[in-house]
Amino acid sequence: MTSATELPAAAPADDETGTTGLGASPLRTDALPKALGIYPYAADLWAEGLLWGAVLRSPHPHARIVSVDTSAALAVPGVHAVVTAADLPAGPDGTPVVADRPVLAAGVVRHHGEPVAAVAADHPDTARVAAAAILVEYELLEPVTDPEVAFHAPPLHPDGNLLRHLPLRTGDPDAVGTIVVEGLYQVGRQDPAPIGAEAGLAVPRPDGGVELHLSSTDPHGDRDRTAACLGLEPDRVRLVATGVPGATADREDISFQVTLALLALRTGRPVKMTLTRAESFQAHATRHPALLRYRHHADADGTLVKVEAQILLDGGAYADVSAEALAAAVAFSVGPYTCPNVFVDAWAVRTNNPPAGRMRGEGALQSCFAYESQLDQLAKQLGVDPLEIRRRNAMSTGDPLPTGQAVTCPAPVTALLDALADSPLPALPLDDPEADWLLPGGPGGAGDPAAVRRGIGYAVGMVHMLGAEGEDEVSTATVRVSGDHATVICAAVDSGQGFATLARQIVQSVLGVSEVYIAPVDSDQTAAGPAARGRHTWVSGGAVERAALMVRHQMLQPIAADFGMSVELLTISDGKITSYDGVLGMPVSQALEGRELWATAQCRPHPTEPLDPETGQGDAFVSIAFCAMRAVVDVDIELGAVRVVDMTVAQDVGRALNPRQIENRIEGAVAQGVGLALLENLRTEHGIPLNASLTGYRLPTALDTPDIRIAALLEERDVVAPFGAKAVSAAPAVVAPAAVAAAVRAATGLPVGRLPILPEDATLA
Repeated sequence: MTSATELPAAAPADDETGTTGLGASPLRTDALPKALGIYPYAADLWAEGLLWGAVLRSPHPHARIVSVDTSAALAVPGVHAVVTAADLPAGPDGTPVVADRPVLAAGVVRHHGEPVAAVAADHPDTARVAAAAILVEYELLEPVTDPEVAFHAPPLHPDGNLLRHLPLRTGDPDAVGTIVVEGLYQVGRQDPAPIGAEAGLAVPRPDGGVELHLSSTDPHGDRDRTAACLGLEPDRVRLVATGVPGATADREDISFQVTLALLALRTGRPVKMTLTRAESFQAHATRHPALLRYRHHADADGTLVKVEAQILLDGGAYADVSAEALAAAVAFSVGPYTCPNVFVDAWAVRTNNPPAGRMRGEGALQSCFAYESQLDQLAKQLGVDPLEIRRRNAMSTGDPLPTGQAVTCPAPVTALLDALADSPLPALPLDDPEADWLLPGGPGGAGDPAAVRRGIGYAVGMVHMLGAEGEDEVSTATVRVSGDHATVICAAVDSGQGFATLARQIVQSVLGVSEVYIAPVDSDQTAAGPAARGRHTWVSGGAVERAALMVRHQMLQPIAADFGMSVELLTISDGKITSYDGVLGMPVSQALEGRELWATAQCRPHPTEPLDPETGQGDAFVSIAFCAMRAVVDVDIELGAVRVVDMTVAQDVGRALNPRQIENRIEGAVAQGVGLALLENLRTEHGIPLNASLTGYRLPTALDTPDIRIAALLEERDVVAPFGAKAVSAAPAVVAPAAVAAAVRAATGLPVGRLPILPEDATLA
């Protein structure tokens, strides 16, 4: 294992110098076509004889469907088909994790915006008019919108309202500390708000199957679920992954895909569907709102003695990934700190609120906000510096999680904190009337400059990589080399994380080939799994490396035999094959001349196990990544306006495979975290969203995004991970909201117990 090292904050322009391979920062493979506006997204697709689809959605959060009359819609000129749940040959159920979400509502609607029927017509406006003409008679039911009420409310689903209860028990329940701090914390409903709304094209096939063109992040999973809902064999559904216009969460729920395919099969013609932004808010899952109660016990020096917590996640109407999010919230309930006694009870429940699902750091983010707020309370009571209280309890490699699992991967928590401490603070604003835009509220919105207080806050967090609790993680890749170029075939979707660029770098490093082509992704290829939890860097990158190494052996073996040496004595660097003794110096292009080589390989990490349902114990995670952050904010204590001035990040990356790409991912994740801290909350009233538009749902703009500085990218390689690298984008999103809250707390002295932080939370009357 290597020691931790620090990388420079700015990577050199390797794309200009021609440097390639791992550790360089070449230009992203999709940068130019995206900049030119020619990158293919699903919304751009067209087909001969195209029809347009539209969906009728429920205006009620909870109601019984008495009848559905489609006659008026069918009478609209240009309408070719209208479908309801009754038209699904395999029944209405199908969802990414638990089969409890209907494709089209049958009998009852459980959340506002739930799909009820769909229309295909020869013009998008005609389709929407026809969908609105469908008459649905509802019998309104009382919605359950308070997750605490859901425990005792009538069941909203045949499976009941409790999605999962997970207790965690470790240590002595009677242990007490000299200092006790308590807190109640709330996290709002953050929407992923992808830059491009959901869109897709379905084309019927001559064999009675269908071909789907979607911005899917899990082509094989989506294919299999679609086929099951349509009563087709999986090989009769082909899914082609188009460009993904933003994916920090799951892109579409199964209803969108199945409904689109069903309309194409019913009409026998291609059908395209593009959602409006308002529909997009209804069609994808949000972050789980959470309520967390915490009690920390500590000795007089601040050493943690016991942590007690109750965690409640609102899963909305359907299960989705709530069980998985709850596991992360519980396992990381203490954070990257050691504590011998931990007692947690956690629940995820169904309500009639919008469904919650996968979003960067699901579960881990909610707990991070709570335990970091608790440490700030503890530091204040003890009169200890916030950095010091974290150092005293920091986890190290080999320490156990509260679940009993030993953290065998590098856990450089103290080194991350030290990097923040050594990083200079930003300058104070100049006393200049022309600089009033630097104050909270901006030009014309600022109050008295004398009411502005600066606060500095710290937070540390952790996320797991890959699937958890026994999920089988595997990916397959094929590498072909012919002449002076190589092709990578891997069904890993580049959802913005830069996997296509990474795959190119891997092959360049292993084979010394400069020209590497990444084949488009479709479900005819061998499965690579979903683009989530940084898994493609690990499992798909690992599969590409293994396949490339097999090709390398094929290429070098005859050369080694000619020189009477083993393959291990040959190296490839800068496009040249050299021997250990310097006798051989052959260009790779010469070794490959007239040859075509290929190999297919898999990567499967070590297995994990489910957490014990009684004690929460178990080795549930493959590996963990850590991040520490310092936030600097200015707060107008009279108006409650907050401006984030600076976010400084120190992150555990294992190995920096592409430094510039890492920095870009960190910047995007921090911006998303700042959005949750101060702006983003999909507000609901009686289960109905109140601000489901980009005018009502506030997102951070360039003016809201602070300076984001990288204090350190700590490289301490994870020996069980391919290349030793760790995922990078989820951890900053998890930590940023807690850091901003800590800074506002420091500026105002107020407790700040909810996200997003409202003006009244930062106002000193």
